[in-house]
Parts: sequence; structure tokens; C-alpha cells
Amino acid sequence: MVWLLPAVLGMIALASCSGEKARVTTDELRATSQTVRAPIEFAPPSPDTILGSQLGEQIRLGYEIVVNTQEYARPYVGNRLNCTNCHLDGGLNPNAASFVGLAAIYPEYRPRSAKVNTLADRVNECMERSLNGRAFPPDSSKLQAVVAYITWLSRGVPIGAKISWRGLQRIESRRPLDAGNGKTVFASKCAFCHGSDGQGTMAAPPVWGVLASLRGSEVLEDMFRSPRSILRANGYTKCGWYLLASSLAAALLDSLFDHPATMLISAPSVLCHWRSTYKSSFSASC
Repeated sequence: MVWLLPAVLGMIALASCSGEKARVTTDELRATSQTVRAPIEFAPPSPDTILGSQLGEQIRLGYEIVVNTQEYARPYVGNRLNCTNCHLDGGLNPNAASFVGLAAIYPEYRPRSAKVNTLADRVNECMERSLNGRAFPPDSSKLQAVVAYITWLSRGVPIGAKISWRGLQRIESRRPLDAGNGKTVFASKCAFCHGSDGQGTMAAPPVWGVLASLRGSEVLEDMFRSPRSILRANGYTKCGWYLLASSLAAALLDSLFDHPATMLISAPSVLCHWRSTYKSSFSASC
């Protein structure tokens, strides 16, 4: 039994050393917390740098699904949209609901669903609501690919970090709506890409039909709460023109929400919010 004593003493010493190393001071915890909460620089990787490995192939498939949803995920889509129509530039645009950093946020409790959602849950919610389609099966390679792509875009963003570019920018305005002025702005500034009646072209997606086919889309709700934000931040970017000024964005939205197709949206509470905020009348019961 004497030969066991050195081994026992060694184990005690090792445990003691391990316990010492595992100790974290309050200052260290505070420093870590401050680092996580500090604003993170928006510096996502380029899709051109996706490697040719098996993981890289899955990430690239996710990118293709986001950019060419109609081609790569058509059975799951119920309208003419691609994910990138809302999440501009494949989710890389910091002014249009970017994907960058989302993997560091989820799982997340979402009041809208009243439960903790994983990143995969959030992707499927977009498929059902924004794309008016159906969810990917839990074991779907397409779902895994989209999650892999978003996770890859989130590299370097620490868990719980403050992501300043998340969602849409807020631009407040209390001016009354003027559909006539909005129609004029749309004809002169938007019809070239979106079509004279907003039906969409090869250069840009449809406008009225998009609004009518989004089933409770969160991006759409954000547009109703602060609609000028996405237009001001991203208007004309595809053509290399100047960004829409706030006044032009306001006028455009006047026309946008006056169009009959907009009334098909199955989100009366959002319309009521718009009506109460901007003192405009809509054919929606509150």
C-alpha cells in the first residue's frame, strides 16, 4: 500500500494546481464583459474566400441559397423573392438586415414566438413568413447550408457582442402621407429598375407584389415602424447613384403604402401602427 502514497500525493497536487488556474478574478470577468459589449467592427469575409473543402462546399451552397433562392430552394418558396432581396448583397450589407454576427446572438429568446429560437428556427421563420413558403425539414442539407453560411459570416464576432448593424436603421418622421407626391417620386426615381407599375424587372424585384406576399415578415414590420430607413440607406445602390434623401424616401413610402396591393398584407396590427404613428387612414381594423 506504501507505493500508492506518491500517486495519491501527486493527484492532490495536480488538483490543487488545476483549481488555482481555474480561478477567475472579478477584474478579469469585468474586462471580458466589457470586451464582449464593446462595438464590433463590421468586417465580414468575402464569399470569394470560401474554401474548397467539404465545409466550404456547404457554406457556398448556403450562399447560393441566399442569393438565388428561387433556383436553389424553389419548392420551399411561395413568392418571387430571393433572401437577398431583403438581406441585400447576400446578407453582407450592414444597412439591410445583415447576417453578419447573427451566429453570435442565437439561440435567443424572441417575444414574437414566445420561446428560445435557434438560428435554424430563425431561418425557417423567414422561409414561412418573408418568402411565404414552408420550413426546411430539420435535417435538410439546405437548412444546414444556410446556417453554415451565416455562421461563417459571423467569424470573429464574440458571443453576446453588441452588433450595431443588426436589423434596420431608425429614421423617424411625423410628416403626413402624400400619395400623389410619392407616385411622382416613384415614377422619376424608382420605375427605371422596379418597373413603371412596380411589377419588377431583371434589375430589381417587384414592389407591390412583394408587400402583398410577405406573411408577417419582420423586415416588413421594421419598414412599417421606420420605413424610410431601408430606402434611405440602400436606395440607388445597385445603380451607383446617390442614396435617397430622407425627404425622397418619405415621399416614396407615401406612394408605396397607398397602393391597393399593400392592403393584402395579413398584418393589420402593423398597418394600425402605421396609421396611429403617421395619422394616415388604412382599410385595416384595429
